[in-house]
Amino acid sequence: MITVYAKEGCPKCRVLKLKLNQKNLEFQEFNDMDAMIAMGIKSVPQMKVDDKLYSFEEAIKYVNER
Repeated sequence: MITVYAKEGCPKCRVLKLKLNQKNLEFQEFNDMDAMIAMGIKSVPQMKVDDKLYSFEEAIKYVNER
């Protein structure tokens, strides 16, 4: 399962979600900023696949390799 940690209006978040949709990769979006801060997520977008958290750059690379 892919989870995208994103913020409304974030240009990079929009790019990551667009790329995931283009590759037909299913994902759920998580937008609760307080919960993200509690989890240690300090910037968005972040993408979690299974138990691995990817930065924006890592996430784009992951998606492009699919």
